[in-house]
Amino acid sequence: TVMPTIFPRSGYSILSFIMFLNAVFSICNNVLVILVTLRYPQLRNPINIFILNLSFSDLMMTLCGTTIVVSTNYYGYFYLGQQFCIFQGFAVNYFGIVSLWSLTLLAYERYNVVCAPIGALKMSPKRGFQGLVFIWLFCLFWAVAPLFGWSSYGPEGVQTSCSIGWEERSWSNYSYIITYFLTCFIIPVGIIGFSYGSILQSLHKLNRKIEQQGGKTNPQEEVRVVAMVLFMVLAFMICWLPYTVFALIVVINPQLYISPLAATLPTYFAKTS
Repeated sequence: TVMPTIFPRSGYSILSFIMFLNAVFSICNNVLVILVTLRYPQLRNPINIFILNLSFSDLMMTLCGTTIVVSTNYYGYFYLGQQFCIFQGFAVNYFGIVSLWSLTLLAYERYNVVCAPIGALKMSPKRGFQGLVFIWLFCLFWAVAPLFGWSSYGPEGVQTSCSIGWEERSWSNYSYIITYFLTCFIIPVGIIGFSYGSILQSLHKLNRKIEQQGGKTNPQEEVRVVAMVLFMVLAFMICWLPYTVFALIVVINPQLYISPLAATLPTYFAKTS
């Protein structure tokens, strides 16, 4: 495993400041989304419930993860003890994958609205509630598993935050990482890519059909939609791909030495999501 090293004091200060800014933006933006959604009943439709769920899980991830690493990086070590370390690792893992799957089901339901044929199963309050139950129970399984010996939670990187024990060299950890990679990254990315790709294709075909019938379309609107979708997918990949690649490298090459700083950066990218 990667041995703890003394990180430069300036490095800890930089990490603390970056996470402080991230926490401020995250808390303000997600609280604003939650308050606006609760304030206006017309926004509480079945699809927007996934946006509300996403904001709640992101807010909890910030409160249970980002705010803590602001403090621990300020002191230069995880001073809160082993039990709190396990709690932070569990909370960050749980709320992180809840956010990922909220984005996934949101993309899939948008696909149903735009692309599904007439008569297809449409979003309803009951269907939205069932989606939320699936997200929280499915993600709870992957967050609880390390507490019962399938992988583990512990300090990571420069030892100021806690997460899944990616650096643990054991078959138990390898099997968890591989299945976690498939169910909490590959499948969500596949669904998101398919859903938004199909939406863009449907919008393009609709605009061409309107033009063939002599109608007028707004090319700038189509470009705006394309740019928005590409930005969402790109942001998703930037935040989570380094985290995933790091985990796979550990499995593929168990003998590879990974410096504490290199092990820390992917987790901080994920926290910016």
